[in-house]
Parts: sequence; C-alpha cells; structure tokens
Amino acid sequence: MNNQIERQTLAVLVDNESGVLSQVSRLFSRKGYNIESLAVGATEDPKISRITIEVYADEDHITLLVNQLRKLFPVHSIKRLSPARSIRRELVLIKVRTADPNARSEILQIANVFRTSIIDVSVDTLTLAVIGDEGKINAMENMLAIHGILELVRTGVIALERGKSTINDDTKEKGEFNYGKNVL
Repeated sequence: MNNQIERQTLAVLVDNESGVLSQVSRLFSRKGYNIESLAVGATEDPKISRITIEVYADEDHITLLVNQLRKLFPVHSIKRLSPARSIRRELVLIKVRTADPNARSEILQIANVFRTSIIDVSVDTLTLAVIGDEGKINAMENMLAIHGILELVRTGVIALERGKSTINDDTKEKGEFNYGKNVL
C-alpha cells in the first residue's frame, strides 16, 4: 500500500437533514484528521446533499475513513475523486484596496486576465469573484496581494468526475443500507 500522505478528495451523498454534517465532521475529528476543505449543497434531489471533503491522508487511512463514513446511517454513497479524473473548482471573493486610480486600473487588468467578475465597487475598494482551480486562485491572490487584500473568503473545493462516470453509477462505494425502500 501507498503510505505517502496526499490530498484526498471524497464526494459523499447524504440525507439532507440537520445534524448529518456534524456526524460526518465528527468522524474526521475522532480519527485525528483536519478537514482541509468542506463544501456542502443540495443535489438534483432536494432530499439529498452532496459533501465534498478534502483531507490529507495516506492510502491506508483514507480507506479507513471511507469505511467508517460508509457505516453512518445517513450516508448513501461515497466516491474518491482522483485529481487526474475530476474537475475541481472553488469560488473566492476578494476585496482589494484601490484608493489610488493607478492601482484600480491595474486591478481591473488583473481581473480581466483571470476572467473574474467585479461584484462590488466603492471609492476605496473593488470586490472580485473568481472561480477556478487552486493554481488560478493562488496566482490571482499573489498578483492582488501587492495592492492590499482587505478580505478574502473561499467556498471550499467542489468536484465532479470527468466523463460519463457519476457518484450514482456502479463504480461507487455503496453503503450498507437500502435507503428509500421498505426496510424492516
């Protein structure tokens, strides 16, 4: 087995109910893992939420975490997403100081190069929204840092597998329970 610690991305389908996120995050905490990125949202089915979790772990530990997640009652399915076979994006809002007209012009040029949206303008600030992968976001953050970033917020990574494969297909890691059916 590979004992190298790497960033691992898990997609988890769960019941869209209160307390489920707490159960999932407690599992990672109990096992001594810090969640690096966490994004949760509804899916095409309003009864189901999708959680995207990023954690640094080796192969043995990620297998343990997946097996433990699978045992949680509200978990429907889990899929590990490899970086090579998935699309990963994050939304970042960045508020930058622009008191100087030259700085404002330069920031607008940077925003244009990175294909970002200007979502708020004031006399002394610009707020930009950027969607992209970690490399794009880090590069833009570095370019804007010289102007003075006043505030920055990140959503956390969301990811989908490339191509026709989905979390709902036969390659998923299936849970123990038959949800939504008559279970005795």
